[in-house]
Amino acid sequence: MQKHLTVKELPSSEKPYEKCLQYGPGYLSDAELLAVIFRTGTRGSTSVELAQQVLAEGNGNLLNLYDYSIERLLKINGIGKTKAVQLKCIAEISRRIAATKRRRTLCFRNPASIAEYYMESYRHEKKEHFVVCMFDSKCHFLGDSTISIGSVNASLVSPREVFLKALQAEAVYIILLHNHPSGQPEPSREDAYVTERIADCGKMLQIELNDHIIIGDNNYYSFRENGLLGP
Repeated sequence: MQKHLTVKELPSSEKPYEKCLQYGPGYLSDAELLAVIFRTGTRGSTSVELAQQVLAEGNGNLLNLYDYSIERLLKINGIGKTKAVQLKCIAEISRRIAATKRRRTLCFRNPASIAEYYMESYRHEKKEHFVVCMFDSKCHFLGDSTISIGSVNASLVSPREVFLKALQAEAVYIILLHNHPSGQPEPSREDAYVTERIADCGKMLQIELNDHIIIGDNNYYSFRENGLLGP
């Protein structure tokens, strides 16, 4: 029976671990980076070849690691539960690093920065996620909270829940955000109604609704930018 090939058993010219030590991770190809994580290949395939198979499954695009479920990864020859979990954790780590970097420049006065910050988290979701983002008077981001998952409508999105979170965070401004799984961010009539309802409640509580941003697939819609919310 042919054993699994390890990174150490590769020829020197094909050892990504040694390449990384000598030249740095930026010198490695996508497949070599994954091979370092895998450490072992499968019967008849090196770890690098296995990584190439994973990339080929997604047309060579690392971004597909976001979309792949563990079940789909397990269907790739040579990918067991351990490697599938490793891949999903790599994708999640990269998402969190990117989000942490973007968070430093997050500002409620800039809808594009809000949309960019949340884009990778929500543009792949199959259900609508309704989120309230909270800010203080100096534009400092105080955090966010998911209010509902499912269609955005008045029965699921309660102003009470929105402003309870805002009051707990001592927010002065809030921004609503939700995604459209269709990838098209244009608002529905229900989106507009929910926005108006929450804006009216905010006026009474002196917590301004600054914007409502809808996330599509690499695009967004801002109620404020389109003149549908305040001056």
